Amino acid sequence: MSYLADSARYDQMTYRRSGRSGLKLPAISLGLWHNFGGDRPYELGRGIARRAFDLGVTHFDLANNYGPPYGSAEVTFGQILSDDLRPYRDELVISTKAGYDMWPGPYGEWGSRKYLLSSLDQSLTRMGLDYVDIFYSHRFDPETPLEETMGALVSAVQQGKALYVGISSYSPAKTREAAEMLRSAGVPLLIHQPSYSMLNRWIEPELLDVLEEVGAGCIAFSPLAQGMLTDRYLDGVPADSRAAQNKSLSTDLLSDENLSRIRALNDIAKSRGQSLAQLALTWTIRDPRVTSALIGASSVNQLEQNLAALQAPPLTDDELAEIDKHAVESGIDLWATSSQAD
Repeated sequence: MSYLADSARYDQMTYRRSGRSGLKLPAISLGLWHNFGGDRPYELGRGIARRAFDLGVTHFDLANNYGPPYGSAEVTFGQILSDDLRPYRDELVISTKAGYDMWPGPYGEWGSRKYLLSSLDQSLTRMGLDYVDIFYSHRFDPETPLEETMGALVSAVQQGKALYVGISSYSPAKTREAAEMLRSAGVPLLIHQPSYSMLNRWIEPELLDVLEEVGAGCIAFSPLAQGMLTDRYLDGVPADSRAAQNKSLSTDLLSDENLSRIRALNDIAKSRGQSLAQLALTWTIRDPRVTSALIGASSVNQLEQNLAALQAPPLTDDELAEIDKHAVESGIDLWATSSQAD
């Protein structure tokens, strides 16, 4: 039986405008960094994507090297589009990125025009699309002129292969420079995608102010701190966890000090009738300048539990003050090399 989207899919989701643009994103978006690669059953990812759309998640975030293997998450999503979501293409925001290692040789990563535009063509082919809604520079390249990287993003829009452009893990200073270059070319910076969570708060001192100044939105990735802000590690390291398998989370980060913070935050979540993951998401989007938070999901149930964070009451001043005692920098920013480059 062919897929028919839930007619009530827009009733409960909250949508937020990205900066000063005309585009609204769901307050929680679905990222395909994990669980959609060729190493996972197709029907698992398909079920998660369908349920997400049924619950009002219109934004699906990818990158060229999501998998494993590289590119396979885009292939999977392309198949989901073909099987289920193609009739709803105009209701979807599909994003992809290029910047990290993708293929061998000198043209397979970073921020050159050669790499970015070649990668975008490959991504479109894998997903079976004529265009993506957002194309990102996935990280700052200190050895390529910023004018070249931003010029490639402009070309993607001018060629009709992307509707909007974004950057990820750029410093406040480089974000301001990139926004000015794009504005001068008539292609405004739509959005910045930084890592951000209760244990990784680097965007607060300056970046959010810069984004407000230039009129760009913010979509936070890793709001659950690579799984640390869930109940997975409250009592140890499960054998099937990311940390145990060293997948984007090292056991070194699960120090006694960090675990003490996490358990204290879990107590606050319990007092609100939330899971720790739900509290982390409620907290991440508390600032209206944060357009959306990106979550992954390994099951439909996990997806539903995380989206339930949107139904929680706002955090009170007292709760925020209590969270601030434990929500401190914890040495988990794996992308600092890019975001601190000026």
